[in-house]
Amino acid sequence: MSKYAITSGVQDSPVKTVLYGPEGIGKSTFASHFPDPVFIDTEGGTKRLNVKRLPQPTSWAMLLDEVAEVRRGNIPCGTLVIDTADWAERLAIDAVCAKAKVDGLEGFGYGKGYTYLKEEFGKLLDALEEVLNTGHNVLVLAHAAITKFEQPDAAGSYDRWTMKTTKQVEPLIREWCDMLLFVNYQTVVEKSSSAPNAKNKVTGGRRVMYTTHHPCWDAKNRFGLPDEMPFDYAGIAACIPGTTPAPKPNPEPSPQPEADILPTPAPQPQTPREEVPEALLTPDLIALGVPEKLASLMSANNVTPEELQAVVGKRGYFPEDMPIRDYPADFVEGCLVAAWPQVLQMVLDSRDLPF
Repeated sequence: MSKYAITSGVQDSPVKTVLYGPEGIGKSTFASHFPDPVFIDTEGGTKRLNVKRLPQPTSWAMLLDEVAEVRRGNIPCGTLVIDTADWAERLAIDAVCAKAKVDGLEGFGYGKGYTYLKEEFGKLLDALEEVLNTGHNVLVLAHAAITKFEQPDAAGSYDRWTMKTTKQVEPLIREWCDMLLFVNYQTVVEKSSSAPNAKNKVTGGRRVMYTTHHPCWDAKNRFGLPDEMPFDYAGIAACIPGTTPAPKPNPEPSPQPEADILPTPAPQPQTPREEVPEALLTPDLIALGVPEKLASLMSANNVTPEELQAVVGKRGYFPEDMPIRDYPADFVEGCLVAAWPQVLQMVLDSRDLPF
């Protein structure tokens, strides 16, 4: 008999996430919605946010020590946020250069400085892995930059978004995380008229989060998220252990009749409560205009269109009488399908079931 035990099934464990995008798009605000976050703010970008933070590290050793304090349990939190990776890398560069008494990484010669940097930054990722093993989620933020990219088997180069770190550190971060998310402003280029010399105009500016690889950016996830979704924490909330479900809205209390004005109503015979209506099959829901992924989830969990519309209406997303077929595709994919466990729970909570 082997001394090693075999386990099976899905393991509910903390998640290591990397989120990168242009400056000022709201990465730190997004991070503040993670379960009980504590920030290690390497660049001072959270000063205008009401969040918990450790002292801004002034050295690479101080940064590693703050991470170790979280691992030891001396800093209570649900999520450790590194804000940002590229500024943390600057501290690592300073430490590597100071140790060798050189002015910069190029001072090592033959690319050795970048090899030493890669090894040093790996210590941070190893420390974050230990934080993860003690039950904390880990989120690493990074700025994004446009760089030229040329594939070995293709002619020519093209622009793509990458993390604003060195070429040696970026692959380490990509491989280390469970979920790599890229966020950007989505713009649409349209012709202002059909005239031959008409100029194009740019419309949009909506913030969008990408979760899978694209030739123009790197992204990945292990949770079956849609390729594109709104930049809203609700879209990934179901993937992050420790997320507190959204509170149910408290209904307005109905006014009670005044005894001295209105007569006491006669007691009414008790009628049995209605059973929960049986949901339609997936093909029937699709025929009503419900997107296929959402239709499958609704059918499998016996959720009727009326129940889902009621929940969406109570949350204030769209009017309760608005048919599901009219919901925007990004709302369906990013909020309903991606966060289905929470949506289903709200439906179940709203039902008036017999005890």
